[in-house]
Amino acid sequence: MKSYRTFFVLSLFPLTFLIIFFYFPLLSILKEGFWDAPGHLTVQYLLATIKDPYNRRVILFTLKQAVLSTGLTFVLGFPGAYLAAKFTFPGKSLLKAITTVPFVLPSIIVSLGFVLLFGNNGALNKALMAIFDLQTPPLRILYSLKAIVLAHAFYNFPLVVRLVAAVWSSIDPRIEDAARSLGAREYRVFWHVTLPMLFPGILASLALTFIFSFMSFAVVLVLGGVKYATIEVNIYTLMTVLLDYKMGSALAIVQSLFSLSFMFFYARVLEFGSRTEKVAVETNGNKPPLFAHARDLFTWRGVLLISYLLLICLIILGPLVSVLAFSVIHQEGGQAMFSLKSYHKILTIPYTPILGTTPLQSIQNSLFFGIMTVLFSLPLGVSIAFLLTRTRFPCKPFFDTLVMLPLGISSVSLGLGYVRSFHRPPLMIAGTWYAIVFAHTVIAYPFVMRSVMPILKKMTASLTDAAMSLGATRLQAFLQIELPIVKPGIIVGATFAFAISIGELGATYLLYRPALTTMPISIYRFLSAHDLVGASAMGVILIIVCTLLFVCIEKTGYKTF
Repeated sequence: MKSYRTFFVLSLFPLTFLIIFFYFPLLSILKEGFWDAPGHLTVQYLLATIKDPYNRRVILFTLKQAVLSTGLTFVLGFPGAYLAAKFTFPGKSLLKAITTVPFVLPSIIVSLGFVLLFGNNGALNKALMAIFDLQTPPLRILYSLKAIVLAHAFYNFPLVVRLVAAVWSSIDPRIEDAARSLGAREYRVFWHVTLPMLFPGILASLALTFIFSFMSFAVVLVLGGVKYATIEVNIYTLMTVLLDYKMGSALAIVQSLFSLSFMFFYARVLEFGSRTEKVAVETNGNKPPLFAHARDLFTWRGVLLISYLLLICLIILGPLVSVLAFSVIHQEGGQAMFSLKSYHKILTIPYTPILGTTPLQSIQNSLFFGIMTVLFSLPLGVSIAFLLTRTRFPCKPFFDTLVMLPLGISSVSLGLGYVRSFHRPPLMIAGTWYAIVFAHTVIAYPFVMRSVMPILKKMTASLTDAAMSLGATRLQAFLQIELPIVKPGIIVGATFAFAISIGELGATYLLYRPALTTMPISIYRFLSAHDLVGASAMGVILIIVCTLLFVCIEKTGYKTF
């Protein structure tokens, strides 16, 4: 009885919130896609979506760019994982710092950086034209498949490095030594011994990279141009340009079926990894240096390492340096001058028609939405984490699936559901800050769960039982025993929630009005108006905020992903 009472108390808020602000919008999408005007069940919109030649090209292109992005990401990330896991070498701390950078950044910042670095008038083309005395830009990368794939590789490269390196560094070296002692050469040791043990980490990183690339919005919206559109971008176009809610909903259903299938595969990969991780043990021994002497840097291994680090620096740091440089360097009288005019403009201009409000207001809105998202997602995520780890109740796997489903629904589809659900009484909140905050909460709370659950799984119930046997109430045991233990996970979860909110673009762009403009929307609007100076200044401010958030996560010393 006590267990059911605990389940009821803990589940009341999460279930109520998710039913209203996730499942009801999801049902609205299903209704739009499967019901015709008279209210009859039909599959005509779904069939029309699949049969339409343009939509088929969009679906195939979405899969194609996700596959290519995953492949390039793996090619870039696997050598970094090997170096990070097996050796110490000059520049290793730099490599680790670089691999943290994309975790910090919203995708709109990545898109802005690629425009400024690889554009026809970007920093790279200008440098090549000056060096080789060229009259036309030699690199034409923007608004192409190459730009999309390269940006996705930038964004997801750290996933491969971190996930694969974590598995690789935990492999017991005695297993590989045993194979060598039996006469196996290095390539056979790697192929037959090391690689099978790396397989769970490799599969997990590839699956996540594919999912993120498949559901990407801002990168494709900015870098794909009018020629290249993914399912996510096409849903946005159907909604905002063509106002075709039926076809937009049908396409959102198709996308959700794909993404949920990929999420199911990823869950199975994690399950497979948990079964095979017993062969891995944490190794705390000193890693050998990659180079015994400084002169070894000039060997072929040294040249390869330096070339790899330079390539990674160009891909990772190049776009960020371009954003910073463009915000402080201006052309005056044919000369480049250092100036903070762009920041003065962002912080003091009373109004700009590009945004429909002041840039400063968009900064304030983003901070406000981030704080409110934390206030909602913390109790939501923590209560669900407690339910899944500290209570017993029937149908727990089904409940687990219900609360994790938001991870399989894209932000644009969620925004579409809000537009169709909350534009009339009794919950007429479309166009208000409530809708934006609730959408951000639905997107962010799984990360709060993921931050808290590992601690709760390791916490023994005997601690709470001992406190209660000494006279403490259940609430006192929670506040004085459990809460201090899970505090690091809560801090990390809150930081993730704030970072996700402050960088969210897809759902927000469908729900905002000018007075509710956020920093990512401001950057996109400035880009659309070709105001690269304003976009860069706003981008640097967003980079600073996100960097501070990530430093907060790193300071806790708590690893979640």
